[in-house]
Amino acid sequence: MTDATALGAPPANIRTSVRVPLSFGDGYRTAADVYTFKGLVDGKEHLALALGDYRSAAVPLVRAHSECMTGDVFGSERCDCGPQLREAVERISSTGGYLLYLRQEGRGIGLYAKLDAYALQDVGLDTYAANRALGHADDERDYTPAAQMLAALGVEHVDLLTNNPDKPAQLRALGVDVRAVSPTAVHASPHNLRYLAAKVVQTAHTIDLPSAS
Repeated sequence: MTDATALGAPPANIRTSVRVPLSFGDGYRTAADVYTFKGLVDGKEHLALALGDYRSAAVPLVRAHSECMTGDVFGSERCDCGPQLREAVERISSTGGYLLYLRQEGRGIGLYAKLDAYALQDVGLDTYAANRALGHADDERDYTPAAQMLAALGVEHVDLLTNNPDKPAQLRALGVDVRAVSPTAVHASPHNLRYLAAKVVQTAHTIDLPSAS
């Protein structure tokens, strides 16, 4: 079973759950059982959205999606977060599973610092160099709360929806049985292509970018 306590994290518990209808700008609609938790190690208000026939899924499809206010809420095209969120909800709804919505804005550095990093990208730095220039690590996210949430939900095995090799690596180290990893689609645009390319080159994200030729 998923066991985040293996690395010293205390167990978390489900706080409450509520049924929430979801509607996206393109007309797609579904519903989620939204779970809140108590006892998460970082004290943040992370959510689990249970989608589709999740109770019957032998190996649920799971996405650990880090909050991106600019992309998820305002539709910023500087990243691919909003389209990934939209895609993940539909794919998970069709198979049964969970979207873990993690309050880790800007790869863990926070909203204001992320916007500061944007300003540095505008003068030539890539997304990782901008973080370093601000005194941050390339990626400061910790997926211990995600492992705690899965344990609280009674999830023993997962198929993971991600392009980021760090996510399955961290979750496996925390005791999560990640059976398979599937990438999201490529959501490239002229506004985010340099950002996506940096993720491929510097952190080995599995993004099949269109050829520049």
